[in-house]
Amino acid sequence: MSSGPPRYSFEWTPIDPIKALYWTAVINGVVAVPVMTVMMLMTVQRRVMGKFTITGWLQWLGWTSTLAMAACVVGMAVSWFS
Repeated sequence: MSSGPPRYSFEWTPIDPIKALYWTAVINGVVAVPVMTVMMLMTVQRRVMGKFTITGWLQWLGWTSTLAMAACVVGMAVSWFS
């Protein structure tokens, strides 16, 4: 037994730290899609962003990244339930 800082808190629980890390990454990836969508919708509005509104290639890159994340989430869901 160790008496250290909170980083050792998993020693006292039945939670496997590697599984916790994996599921945290999965949840983070799923939650990222709606967050990225809202961010993209906000960054193209001049009344929200003022002179920092994104256009052109940066807007295209943002939507492409958002769609890629969404495709990964859909692919993950399909692989789990098929």
